[in-house]
Amino acid sequence: MQVEGNIVSLLLKTEGLLNGHFLLSSGLHSGKYLQCAKILQYPIYATHLGASIAERFKNQKIDVVIGPAIGGIIIAYEVARALGVRALFAEREEQRMTLRRGFEIKKGERVVVVEDIITTGGSVHEVVRLVQGIGGEVAGIGALIDRSEGLTIAGIKPVVLSTMKIETYDPQSCPLCRDKIPLVKPGSKQLLGQQGARV
Repeated sequence: MQVEGNIVSLLLKTEGLLNGHFLLSSGLHSGKYLQCAKILQYPIYATHLGASIAERFKNQKIDVVIGPAIGGIIIAYEVARALGVRALFAEREEQRMTLRRGFEIKKGERVVVVEDIITTGGSVHEVVRLVQGIGGEVAGIGALIDRSEGLTIAGIKPVVLSTMKIETYDPQSCPLCRDKIPLVKPGSKQLLGQQGARV
């Protein structure tokens, strides 16, 4: 079965690109919110997108693909499947990204770090440091969507399927608050007051 459309059309089709007034985990407000999990819940889309990222690395002798939990787990698995290599994920333990569950990266193995959305690049940078700290060689970084406006991470330019610029606002100067558009915290059904308090 062929998947038609680019990642933005898939986001719209699966209701993964929401419009409204959202409280982000950073504390900022936004009129749009991305949920790549809405696309990745469909195996056919996840496989297609993973193969699209993997295509960029197919001649680079990759040994391992790793993603940060939770957002990078599914897409890292699909990239690894397309490349025919191991898929791992890093987890946060005591505020640090680490390998658990018996996962290991051997010294000198070539690794691709994969995430669903790059916003600040913080999680990806942590995984890159983790890989390098245990002797792996980071051969590249991949993502479905780059919201960072072209961020380079640890000297590496990520391979991305799409870039999106999404405005964010300080709560004190948010035009959506000024227009009295109801504020919602993604993942919650609750409406929030204009500064983020539940109502």
